[in-house]
Amino acid sequence: MGIVESLNQIDHSMFFFLNGLHCSFLDPLIYWGTQSLVWIPLYLLLLFIVIRNFKWRTLWILLFAALMILVSDQLSNLFKEWISRPRPTHEPGLPGIHTVHGYTGGEHGFYSAHASNTMALAIFLIFLLKDRYKILTLLLFLWALFMGYTRIYLGVHFPGDIVAGFIIGGLIGYGTFRLFNYSMKLKRL
Repeated sequence: MGIVESLNQIDHSMFFFLNGLHCSFLDPLIYWGTQSLVWIPLYLLLLFIVIRNFKWRTLWILLFAALMILVSDQLSNLFKEWISRPRPTHEPGLPGIHTVHGYTGGEHGFYSAHASNTMALAIFLIFLLKDRYKILTLLLFLWALFMGYTRIYLGVHFPGDIVAGFIIGGLIGYGTFRLFNYSMKLKRL
């Protein structure tokens, strides 16, 4: 057995373990927890914190954050088409996948845009706010981990899809933070 087959087997085993940890009373919570609109109060709270701390620079932060999410999301779509790895719900011969409300996601799953986007935003905000709000940095990281797990719980991503999304999203978030800092230093000159 080659390395790719071994990694794929580990990924499948971890998927079935994590996807199998479902409880019927959690299904609606996890399903709605993965929807963007549910998080509007969190986004508004984060916007309030950023405005309070960065005043006029909030406009720049929002511009950088919007571009960051655009890059993260579109890069994920490019990888999904390029790699063409089926989601668990679309891979033939995988029995016993727990899904919620019949949600199966798109055809391809590598890598998770949800994981990438939330980790990118979390890392960007963690570096932006770490000196002011230490507990918020932990909560943002836990939020990103929760969002990644919801995708496995719903049966639409393998753990490898999530890990890759976390890594790429984290790099995009950190890179965006560095670019933001650099641009703010240029504006001061």
